[in-house]
Amino acid sequence: MAQKNILTIKTDETIGSISPNIYGHFIEHLGHCIYPGIWVGEDSNIPNVYGLRRGVVEALKDIDPPVLRWPGGCFADSYHWKDGIGPRDERPRRPNLWWGGIEPNEFGTHEFLQFCSTIGAKPYICLNVGSGNPEETVSWVEYCNHTGDSSYSKLRAKNGHPQPYEVRIWGIGNENWGCGGSLDPVYYGWEYRRFATYLRRADPRVRLIACGHTSRDWNLRLMDTLRHHLNLIDDLSIHYYFRSPNFGGDVSFTDEEYLNLLFDIQNLEYQIQQAIDIVDFFSDGRKNIGIVVDEWGAWHPQATLESGLYQQNTLRDAILAAVCLNLFNRYSSKVVMANMAQTLNVLQSLCLTRDEKTIITPTYHVYNLYKPHKGSKALKIKLHSPTIRETSPGDPTLVPVRRPRPLQALDASASLGNDGKSLFITLANQSLDEDLETEIRIVNGKGAVEGTVRVLNARNVRDLNDFDFPGRVAPVVQSVKTKGNIFHHTAPRHSVSALALTLM
Repeated sequence: MAQKNILTIKTDETIGSISPNIYGHFIEHLGHCIYPGIWVGEDSNIPNVYGLRRGVVEALKDIDPPVLRWPGGCFADSYHWKDGIGPRDERPRRPNLWWGGIEPNEFGTHEFLQFCSTIGAKPYICLNVGSGNPEETVSWVEYCNHTGDSSYSKLRAKNGHPQPYEVRIWGIGNENWGCGGSLDPVYYGWEYRRFATYLRRADPRVRLIACGHTSRDWNLRLMDTLRHHLNLIDDLSIHYYFRSPNFGGDVSFTDEEYLNLLFDIQNLEYQIQQAIDIVDFFSDGRKNIGIVVDEWGAWHPQATLESGLYQQNTLRDAILAAVCLNLFNRYSSKVVMANMAQTLNVLQSLCLTRDEKTIITPTYHVYNLYKPHKGSKALKIKLHSPTIRETSPGDPTLVPVRRPRPLQALDASASLGNDGKSLFITLANQSLDEDLETEIRIVNGKGAVEGTVRVLNARNVRDLNDFDFPGRVAPVVQSVKTKGNIFHHTAPRHSVSALALTLM
């Protein structure tokens, strides 16, 4: 790779404020995510806080989680919230229709909101449209938020929480084209309008999210159904999983499969851009409707129903997460929230648990490295680096992208703190075989005077943290040598670098 690597950062050209909610998370009653990943009970021998696994609480608090989505996922559209309140030993036990087994309902509204409060996250509740009704959803909002002398606010107080929870973010259904009721987009649009009308009256302060799709037809027909009711929609959600036989397994994958996985990020970008174009067309400047990617992440073949969707998490997954978060930063003028699936023990997890142990994954470290981006202003950048994977006609990893781009070795995003001096750069070297010395140019007359860089890397891109060696993949801290507006950083092969600098 003889090509010079240059990252140009324009500190006087901003894209938009990076919503902290881009760094959100998602938990569902699936596999070992809730039981016993999060909820172990107050009487458990596993160290806990209010029945919540202490190791998970402490790990998540350290990354300042902005928002947490619950109870699903597919589980949401078969969940009836009244099953999960009151004395736990009196709560009904129900079959989990989508993921198997029996749901004990020990982890319900109060436990979820306690978990959010304990780790410092805002709650995002996904409502039951598929098997629910507006009366049920309105009563849930009343139970959580009402301050007056109503039956549900009294019931909340009786169950131990006199003060309202003030839950602001509500999603109206989940994947309603499939597990959420096998609806068509027009019928879902009618149902959305019906639910949202009553939710707005129940609490005018709520933020309402409509269930979108990676299907252009679904989003077009849904938004056409809502075009005269834009007051009822704040955001449109999409889901995207990196799931293909072309990507190999969670730990066992070829170099080509590694590149295929990263190449597929272009498909995610295509879906985001498509959703933006559709909501902007129908809103026609009347309202700024945001895009929410409230389920995303790697779904490897080891994650099956039988395994509880458990899979391992390698350095490859961390690089994937870093490049996706860079993408969300660059689209921060429209992408207002993203929730990785899922927080622990399911799919691309941040934490894994076994017995009393909790370990953090390489993906967790990316969220820790990227914390300074939250609330900062995304900056325009220009990046030149070598190509590590070319496009080819009929490439199965690029459907439906119309104009695929070659995969570059480097990927980046940059943001400026609200103080106007704190510059933060995240840089992923996706190359498997070359360390890349990168020239970083700051364009606007300001130069970096000091800083540090944290680098996440390992000997092999297939390396992972397990219960025997929980610290195998972890970041190291280095100093950054700067000189004026131009300086250099060598990004090691298959690594993620986070540079925190102060401008003159």
